[in-house]
Amino acid sequence: MSFHSFGLPHSFIDILEREQYKNPYPIQQASIPLILKGRDVLGIAPTGSGKTASYVLPVLSRLNHKKKAKDRQVDVLVLVPTRELAEQVKKVFLLFEKGLEHSVPTMAVYGGVSINPQMKALFGISVLVATPGRLLDLVSSNAVRFDQLQTLILDEADKLLNLGFKDEMSQIFALLPKKRQNLLFSATLNEKVEEINQILLRDPEVINVAPKEGNLDQIRQLAYTISEEKKGPFLRQLIKSENMQQVLIFTASTYKAGHVADKLHNNGIDARSIHGKKSQHARNIALEEFKSGKIRALVATDLLGRGIDIEDLPYVINYELPRSPKDYVHRIGRTGRAESNGEAISLISPNEEHHFKIIQKKMKISVEVFDGNTILLK
Repeated sequence: MSFHSFGLPHSFIDILEREQYKNPYPIQQASIPLILKGRDVLGIAPTGSGKTASYVLPVLSRLNHKKKAKDRQVDVLVLVPTRELAEQVKKVFLLFEKGLEHSVPTMAVYGGVSINPQMKALFGISVLVATPGRLLDLVSSNAVRFDQLQTLILDEADKLLNLGFKDEMSQIFALLPKKRQNLLFSATLNEKVEEINQILLRDPEVINVAPKEGNLDQIRQLAYTISEEKKGPFLRQLIKSENMQQVLIFTASTYKAGHVADKLHNNGIDARSIHGKKSQHARNIALEEFKSGKIRALVATDLLGRGIDIEDLPYVINYELPRSPKDYVHRIGRTGRAESNGEAISLISPNEEHHFKIIQKKMKISVEVFDGNTILLK
């Protein structure tokens, strides 16, 4: 199946070819035709599987012949859990909006920045990408209206619920017209997501292309046991000895993310960190520098890592283990995407060894473990 078969605007095909999208991913093959028909869709697919384009392409196609009125009414609302994901989704909309007959003004809104410029800029916006808290702030200020809303999209629905946005989302749902298309995308299908599905979606088509746990064949996984005090020097030697030019490193806390990035930078490895205590501007700069290759290493927490979408990322390192096996999969799933191979390395301190065994057992995987303490540090 090719993108031509969906009946998308020819200008979209040109953009897809220019961006080197060769063939649609499974989630795109299944969801694009249904969304074009106006169906409600529940899509379950891992991060990096093309979920964003699977709704952006058909949603924009349906807006292709509609000229946006200059008012505060929004046609499409996309709810996301983080600022980074909001910016990422906005960029995909803007990429394909260039191929439409009429412009489809798109905007991302989120907290951590001044609300006043957002309030002013919302006039004449067609597609609004928002985090729930900031959206409710804008609604209370009469900066945005949903009487004419055509489509509601929840992206990373599992994370929205895990971060405690359920009450905010319920308030938002109550503001929306009953007649609308609903699209719900999630990396996992759990009880919370199923509950939202029951409340929100009407006779949905359920598409599940999520890999079975442990089906991580394209990712080489290995681990090193290493004392806590040696983790930093070991990490730096690993990056240099393996000549890692692009590596995403995960930590369990904002403090540790900043500390690790600083130590890398001070030892000749260009690195930045992104975490909740960084300004949005600083996060955007760090992410763009990492994507463009200006810096070799990006250190992130689990929450901020959700918004990182980089094709052909070769390395992921767990400087500290995540709390759950599913978060482990989300982390290492940043590499080995599509047809590319990747390598995921975990640094295991003595107090993490038991937890790492639990992760392997629950994921039904066996990771090769080496004794990092016996490796001579330079």
